[in-house]
Amino acid sequence: MIARYILIWFPMVLIAILNGALRDTWYGKYIGELRAHQISTLTGMVLLGVYIWVISRLWPLESRRQALVVGLIWLAMTVCFEFLFGHYAAGHSWSRLIQDYNIFTGRLWALLLIWVAFAPYVFYRLHRKDSN
Repeated sequence: MIARYILIWFPMVLIAILNGALRDTWYGKYIGELRAHQISTLTGMVLLGVYIWVISRLWPLESRRQALVVGLIWLAMTVCFEFLFGHYAAGHSWSRLIQDYNIFTGRLWALLLIWVAFAPYVFYRLHRKDSN
């Protein structure tokens, strides 16, 4: 069952890439990099939330533990992808990649990671309430 949720993570990468492309080609040029990053983080949270909600309806998680494990796996995969793709494919320095985690400078990326980690549990709980 966990293997299914690992595979389900891959479309999340496409959602994130499309969200970033929208930022870079549309509104990012008009509002500045930091504000565009903040908006993109929030829209990414919404888009991924919708995706995770749909997935959690199609393939409900079986337990609280499974929901937490899936969230942690998705978190680890997301961070690994961010650093490996960001550095080796996009050519960003390690310091630039780490900069996105500094919430004190207005960088909100960590909020998206928290959401990815806990969304499976949130939707597991919501769906459980719906079925009672």
